[in-house]
Amino acid sequence: MIEDGKIFIGASRNPDDSINKPEYLDLKFGNRHGLVTGATGTGKTVTLQVLAEGFSRAGVPVFAADIKGDLSGIAAKGEPKDFLTKRAEQIGFSDYEFDQFPVIFWDLFGQKGHRVRTTVAEMGPLLLARLMDASEPQEGVINIAFKIADQAGLPLLDLKDFTSLLNYMGENATALSTQYGLISKASVGSIQRALLVLEQQGAEHFFGEPALKISDIMRTSNNGYGQISVLAADKLMMNPRLYATFLLWLLSELFEELPEVGDPDKPKLVFFFDEAHLLFNDAPKVLVERVEQVVRLIRSKGVGVYFVTQNPLDVPETVLAQLGNRAQHALRAYSPREQKAVKTAAETFRPNPAFDCATVITNLGTGEALVSTLEAKGAPSIVERTLIRPPSGRVGPLSDGERQQVMDKSPVLGLYDEDVDRESAFEILAARAKKAADAEAAKRAQEEAAEQQPGSTTSGWSLPGFGDSKDDNQGRGQSRGRSSGYQRETVVEAAMKSVARTVATQVGRALVRGILGSLKR
Repeated sequence: MIEDGKIFIGASRNPDDSINKPEYLDLKFGNRHGLVTGATGTGKTVTLQVLAEGFSRAGVPVFAADIKGDLSGIAAKGEPKDFLTKRAEQIGFSDYEFDQFPVIFWDLFGQKGHRVRTTVAEMGPLLLARLMDASEPQEGVINIAFKIADQAGLPLLDLKDFTSLLNYMGENATALSTQYGLISKASVGSIQRALLVLEQQGAEHFFGEPALKISDIMRTSNNGYGQISVLAADKLMMNPRLYATFLLWLLSELFEELPEVGDPDKPKLVFFFDEAHLLFNDAPKVLVERVEQVVRLIRSKGVGVYFVTQNPLDVPETVLAQLGNRAQHALRAYSPREQKAVKTAAETFRPNPAFDCATVITNLGTGEALVSTLEAKGAPSIVERTLIRPPSGRVGPLSDGERQQVMDKSPVLGLYDEDVDRESAFEILAARAKKAADAEAAKRAQEEAAEQQPGSTTSGWSLPGFGDSKDDNQGRGQSRGRSSGYQRETVVEAAMKSVARTVATQVGRALVRGILGSLKR
């Protein structure tokens, strides 16, 4: 039942439950995206594993988030179990064999996988604002901050860099507002408070260097299998917004970095977006529009995006229309919203005259799904009630020891496990502030030395501890009354003016950003 150029998904059944025919996903349509939906416990994770194994076996790299830890078992050879062998016999899968697949484990926190990071600059203002749930005025200030950093050559690598830049903007809000638009100190303060919340939620682990290279999730192993990158997301899911923003950033990086390839014989990478509803929950309209644009255009880069979620209503219609390969597991229809979801799911399939989709969706068993894939000329196939094939890898999680063994043999071992803190905006702004302070101190020393020269004339203006001690003691009250009104700029003001001059002289060096605000290289 294994065919070249196709992924065997399972076998469809007739209304009398007899086996109809094998169901496949054609690799040349693998970059036309997909959707796997169904209620909890209906078999979505196993379907995801079956697809990931099929793509890997075909030499296609895969990236997937592991929400519950169950997907980690794909790195180990499957074990004979009654329910697996029974399903293989039930669908006539005589070619069924156990296998293990090359896996790279990733983890934002560096505990269950290699550290995965990006820089603040690479994430860009749109996604950072989404991560912080910023208001419109706050988002405007964030955009100005990135504009200043891009123009002035200030590398924003981690959160302390961004905090330093915000401090500068707050100190110079009036002057910068004339050049970039209104910068409210209140908005700056609220953004700084939001950054503190992000740090407490673990976001500081995500920002820094070395940043993830896209090429490291697009590897193939020595036996020709595509590497499966598995993101440990059980702890990450405690901050759903960070999880969704990270995956969206990775998707935007793929879009910006990969070249156009048209319609290849098989995808260059397949990206599984589990718990996809987190991406779209409360997302502003502009973000949804950008996501729809990326999904529509990334196909020509050879990337297939597969959304995995419980309810098809979780995905906006504009995005849903781009998803050609679909597996719909059972849905419950107790509430009005659930009934609407069943109706929506049924209407998205090409009808099968042998059964009513809406009725079958609520009666599907575990490991059974309505499947429709793209076939000749990219047209969707007639939906079929399908028993999903058993996976070849282990069903269930790896132990901590087994996971560590996989990590010890990883092709990226040692590349991302240690933090690198090179000179960036924090150090540059601190150095400029020190330089300005030193210059101010030297200027004051020169003025003091000049005032102490014999026969020198002064205006009578003085500060305690400066000038001739005799005059200072005798005419202190008079000198205060004759002040010229001139005030020296503070050290902070001098430092900020130095930075402002640098910004003004480097206009035109701004970096180019893509659809979702990430850097274009």
